[in-house]
Amino acid sequence: MAEDVKQASRRGMTWIDGGSFRMGCESFYPEEQPVHAVEVDGFWIDSKLVTVREFRHFVRDTEYVTVAERTPDPANYPGIDPGLLVAGSLVFQGTPGPVPLTDFRAWWAFVPGACWRRPEGPGSDVRGRDNHPVVHVANEDAVAYAQWVGKDLPTEAEWEFAARGGLDGATFTWGEEDHNGGERLLANTWQGRFPWENLGASGYRGTSKVGTFPPNGYGLYDMAGNVWEWTSDFFTPRHPDEAPSPCCVPSNPRVISDAEAYDHNMPDSHIPRKVIKGGSHLCAPSYCLRYRPAARQGEALDSSTSHVGFRCIVRGEGPG
Repeated sequence: MAEDVKQASRRGMTWIDGGSFRMGCESFYPEEQPVHAVEVDGFWIDSKLVTVREFRHFVRDTEYVTVAERTPDPANYPGIDPGLLVAGSLVFQGTPGPVPLTDFRAWWAFVPGACWRRPEGPGSDVRGRDNHPVVHVANEDAVAYAQWVGKDLPTEAEWEFAARGGLDGATFTWGEEDHNGGERLLANTWQGRFPWENLGASGYRGTSKVGTFPPNGYGLYDMAGNVWEWTSDFFTPRHPDEAPSPCCVPSNPRVISDAEAYDHNMPDSHIPRKVIKGGSHLCAPSYCLRYRPAARQGEALDSSTSHVGFRCIVRGEGPG
């Protein structure tokens, strides 16, 4: 019976042999620096993002209520009018024309009632999107699902190692050349002038069905674009320095302290952030060139949005 459970947990997963790689990038955003050597052990990882259908099975089995569907606790938001604390989530809403790219509030809105079942808010639904990645999931929602299926969320290092697909040091999951302007798009990213002109990626304006775009060298889909993905690590504003010698290269590093995880651009913020990886369908070279393995952002633990999802891993024994 135990072996049956083990095999069931690995369906739809790919085994990634452990190894060493160069984590980070020096060429784009400061939080990706410095490049440093890291080692990880082997692990199983979902070949595709967790879908709406899969998440629905979880909710039906457990009667789980996501963070976006709960009324926020006023104790967690001191100084805010309790009447403003309602269940909902952040939804991307494109602008009618060009706007300065300095204030994300021009294209993001908190929509009461928005959640994984109603991605655009009241009146919307997920019909026809069973095989799209589930979105509007906060970090604890992703953790709850992972625990239900006997898995974990990947660390940042595990996720980045898997996303590189064996191309250590490459800019993108597929190599050095960006896909924009190519005959075949290699990921679901923003096509057009952000945030108002969305030409669509292979017909998609928003999330795409998992597995639509080519996999990376490890056979993993959507490791770039479509939706950002939660990891288990708290965010830090920069990577640690390179180890002084090969003997000191970190193995299976984790960031379990939230000491640096707060948004220092918002002095009143008291909600720690965890790392999200991979970029999304909203990433554009002119604004957010983050559909790359090294790219990283901090996302508040209580945050859920229309462009963040997740996939799971299982550590331990490999195939055979």
